[in-house]
Amino acid sequence: MFAEPFEGKDGYRIWLDLDETDQLLAAADSREERIAFALGVRSGLRVQEIVDVEAKDVVSTSAGPRVRVWDSKGKAYRETPTTKDILAMAETVADLQGPATPLVDHSTRWVQRHLDGVTGELAEDDEMWAHVTPHDLRRTWATLLSADIDDPLLIMDFGGWEDIETFLEHYRGSYSPAVQRRELSKVDWLDVDDRGIGERDPELSMLEEQEGQYT
Repeated sequence: MFAEPFEGKDGYRIWLDLDETDQLLAAADSREERIAFALGVRSGLRVQEIVDVEAKDVVSTSAGPRVRVWDSKGKAYRETPTTKDILAMAETVADLQGPATPLVDHSTRWVQRHLDGVTGELAEDDEMWAHVTPHDLRRTWATLLSADIDDPLLIMDFGGWEDIETFLEHYRGSYSPAVQRRELSKVDWLDVDDRGIGERDPELSMLEEQEGQYT
């Protein structure tokens, strides 16, 4: 986990690593909690978008499973990639309750409250979990996605960001959890393994290098 204090106010920006992302999803107590958290950390949805998604909005396309976001902040419509698990859950909801059924039939406060409940339990082992918000799930998604996508504009399109400065300001970790783990794993006496580290680094340093090309 990587944390960065906000400037001028209390709290932290949080980035989860791959293991912590799995840990959060596994800790969900119900189907709706699991879907809500997954739509944030696996699909990059804002909390308002999470509660707006209906079963029919998760579709299979030639490019893989997608979530259709009809009322995106700053952008009228976008499609963002998602997982086969979320697609399967949406299909189940559609079959049992109808295609227009919300996947998370609650308010944004419900999402926040239930995330607080789960992270509160996880905070018994690591107090930084207590600072995780729904927006940190989206932040984590963007950072992890950059591990395997070379084009920053594609990530911006998936996430609904219109300018790269806003994207970089709010969604980067100078030293992501995976980068820290990879580098520290080289130090024998620290006993840090390299679990969950891919061939590329899930950080946005490449975006920083290219920032001048898009502004």
